[in-house]
Amino acid sequence: MPTILRVGRYRFVFFSNEGNEPPHIHAKAGRDEAKFWLDPIRLAVNYGFKAHELNEIERIIIEHRTKLLGAWHEHLDR
Repeated sequence: MPTILRVGRYRFVFFSNEGNEPPHIHAKAGRDEAKFWLDPIRLAVNYGFKAHELNEIERIIIEHRTKLLGAWHEHLDR
């Protein structure tokens, strides 16, 4: 589970065995976790984050989308 990005209390990761799914990122903070698709950016699933936190996470993903997609393809398109 490589960490691709850290912003504030949020850690953005993906799992190495998810290559069959479209590009996405997991946002984690404490026990909370959300999964966002990267193209287009949209929430796939949420476990514990409040709405305002999801909005902040989505803003961060939009800001760093190029980096996140690049890391996805570098790690999982082998």
